[in-house]
Amino acid sequence: MKPKNKTNEDELVQGCLKNNRKAQKELYERYGPVMKMVCLRYLHEKQLAEEVLNKGFFKVFDKMETYTGEGSMEGWIRKIMVNECLNENQKRKVIYEPDEAGERNFLRQVPEVESTHDVSHIMAVIAALPEGYRIVFNLCEIDGYSHKEIGERLGISESSSRSQLTRAKKLLRQKLKDVEGF
Repeated sequence: MKPKNKTNEDELVQGCLKNNRKAQKELYERYGPVMKMVCLRYLHEKQLAEEVLNKGFFKVFDKMETYTGEGSMEGWIRKIMVNECLNENQKRKVIYEPDEAGERNFLRQVPEVESTHDVSHIMAVIAALPEGYRIVFNLCEIDGYSHKEIGERLGISESSSRSQLTRAKKLLRQKLKDVEGF
């Protein structure tokens, strides 16, 4: 027997398709916290991430009829959020090129990571990467996009995407060298 306040995914989708505010609220409450973290990984500024999160959920509700039920609802929503974040970065004219000055700044500003740090500390180190590196790292290593997809989406070559990822990993290794297993 399911709890009264836990609607199954199919019921949520049907409710959202009917513009049922209660279903929309439950969907937002169920997936909002995770999607906010997705937005923060790409945008880095809390207020901007929250704005894009809300825009993304408006798009989720508007495009709900395109959700086929194949794959997870969370994965479908995540794609929308990532695209909204990339659109926002495009509006802000984020440059996806190697950034040696950003590398030096990253190495100076991010404190050394100790083996006692947890995932939140590691995510903070990732968040401090130069913007282009961070976005390519997130797309490839966390969200599973191919270098071809990243190149097409960001308007860069596949080799540039690979280079950005290599540089991001190199910087992360430098900062995480004290963490066991890195």
